[in-house]
Amino acid sequence: MIARLWKGHTPAEKAPQYREYLKQTGLREYAQTTGNRGVFLLERTEKGIAEFLVLSLWDSYTAIKRFAGKEYEKARYYARDVEFLLEFEPMVLHFEVLFLTPAFTESILQRPSRTNPFFVTI
Repeated sequence: MIARLWKGHTPAEKAPQYREYLKQTGLREYAQTTGNRGVFLLERTEKGIAEFLVLSLWDSYTAIKRFAGKEYEKARYYARDVEFLLEFEPMVLHFEVLFLTPAFTESILQRPSRTNPFFVTI
């Protein structure tokens, strides 16, 4: 399993709108891509800047390429990102997943390979 990590920064006052935009664009597209095992959207605000981390889990690099294309190490951006982001990270990071707790494995990874196209908000 592969974890893909992207980060972006917005002014804190734009964070709620960007959060919703992420759900409508990238997160939805992740969920609709065969081989995606789930997505975490993380957010923190410090000194007036909201930082977003998107951690997605994938069956393989082949699955990631279905989402990101041949140049899968490059970050993907959407049309309205320019309205929110303070800078554009050119690359994403990929990590081999070496360990998962049994509870996580049972609750998330036992689903079919194609993730359900809905979001659970915590």
